[in-house]
Amino acid sequence: MLQKSFIVFLLACFSLSACDLSANKQETGLLWKISGNKLEQPSYLFGTHHLVPLSFLDSIAGIDEAFMATKQTVGEVDMNNMGELQMQLMMASLMPEDESYDDLLNDEDRALLDATMKEYVGAGLNQFEQMKPAMLNTLLSVMMYKKFYPSDEEGLSMDEHFQKEARDRYRQTLGLESVQDQIDVLFGSQPIERQAESLMCTIKNVDYAKKQMDRLMVAYHAQDLTAMAKLYEEDDADNPCPSTQEEKDELNKGRNTKWMELLPDMMREKPSFIAVGCLHLVGDDGLINQLRQKGYKVEAVE
Repeated sequence: MLQKSFIVFLLACFSLSACDLSANKQETGLLWKISGNKLEQPSYLFGTHHLVPLSFLDSIAGIDEAFMATKQTVGEVDMNNMGELQMQLMMASLMPEDESYDDLLNDEDRALLDATMKEYVGAGLNQFEQMKPAMLNTLLSVMMYKKFYPSDEEGLSMDEHFQKEARDRYRQTLGLESVQDQIDVLFGSQPIERQAESLMCTIKNVDYAKKQMDRLMVAYHAQDLTAMAKLYEEDDADNPCPSTQEEKDELNKGRNTKWMELLPDMMREKPSFIAVGCLHLVGDDGLINQLRQKGYKVEAVE
């Protein structure tokens, strides 16, 4: 279950520190109807939170009707073969042969990383030293989340759930990007040294990470897109581990723009249920705004 949890987290590419979003006033809602612009039937866009229990979906008005009204499900990646996806991601997460944590970190930081891994993951650095720092950072984020927000619910993420429901009904599932695309963002966009720097900064600022997780959880459960976007207005001022503008754009803005090259054709071909991370919906470069700029009517389902 541990491996599956952080692989799903990776597939979803959910991050609290790597998006550049506008805090302009947004409407409220996680489920959006897309119509107009010559669409014969509407499609629907839903913002997921990749670690919130599935029972949360019971609070989303109209979500079952929206899902059943569509004929295919679109996610960030097609999770049709989780075993193969896990293998690809795990292979890509391995440390280069000429690098080690002995070279990347001083003795004090290695000891701190080892102690933190034991606290949140239950095993020390010696069990994970073959993994790149970006993988350890993601793993720690997942395990911190599970410690901060314990739940009796285990099982599928929202993203997996919608794709499984589609397959169970013999509907097509499509991905907006390939596993290699995600690998390039997660493990190829930063040098190993920068990954190690980000990892140690996260560990040394757990209180800040917890505060951001709390704020996002409150905003998500309230379906408050304005509050979600506002988290990033403060990125450079308050974040002790800020991302560069290039890193932010690659993780969110660039991906949204690429997805918008695919979505119009997908929606024209079949009415689609599009389930992606909630932070991809908001801001000037978010999917809601970009769809409207292309002439679609995008309205919250209430």
